[in-house]
Amino acid sequence: MAQIFHARANTIIRICLALLLIVPAGTVAAWMVVMRSDYVTGRNETVTQPVMFSHRHHTAEIGIDCRYCHSSVEDSAFAGIPPTETCMTCHSQLFTEADMLAPVRQSWVSGTRLNWNRVHDLPDYVYFNHSVHLAGGVACTTCHGAVGEMRLTRQVAPLTMEWCLSCHRAPGKNLSPRATLYDPFPTEGKSAEEGHALLAEYGIDTSGLTDCSACHR
Repeated sequence: MAQIFHARANTIIRICLALLLIVPAGTVAAWMVVMRSDYVTGRNETVTQPVMFSHRHHTAEIGIDCRYCHSSVEDSAFAGIPPTETCMTCHSQLFTEADMLAPVRQSWVSGTRLNWNRVHDLPDYVYFNHSVHLAGGVACTTCHGAVGEMRLTRQVAPLTMEWCLSCHRAPGKNLSPRATLYDPFPTEGKSAEEGHALLAEYGIDTSGLTDCSACHR
């Protein structure tokens, strides 16, 4: 009787069945890796700006408070981008002929705002409020990193949903005392007891922090 199936048919079928499992799983795994990669999240990327602004120089070296430039950070969702007038408060007297500051002077004379590029840019479907986080004891450096070390500002946190939820599930360890909220360098790690004390101090109710509506409205 003639043989219908090839001698290697069983092997081929086994390979095909294995591929039916491996290929979808591998595709999902690869997608998850790519979506968490710096290429997608923008982590550690230095964004080109119209002026080479150094946070290290202005915060750590000179001692300018974050709120001087980001004036709405305590009162609104958006931290605020300083107008040219803020820059010229100092630079009408200091480094007035510096080539690097030519765009600032041109902006001041023309009345056209500088087009700063966002470094931390969340998707439109994510609701984030700076004032709420600061009122709850989340220091600037908790999300933005050690800006006091940055000559050029970069994104140090992945800003993924997973990263945000990890903090919302256990916020105590990420809180800081009121006196250090605007320090240009992160505070040292806190013990569990210190974290619980800060939760009580800021009156934070953790029961709804992981609800979808907390970030998606």
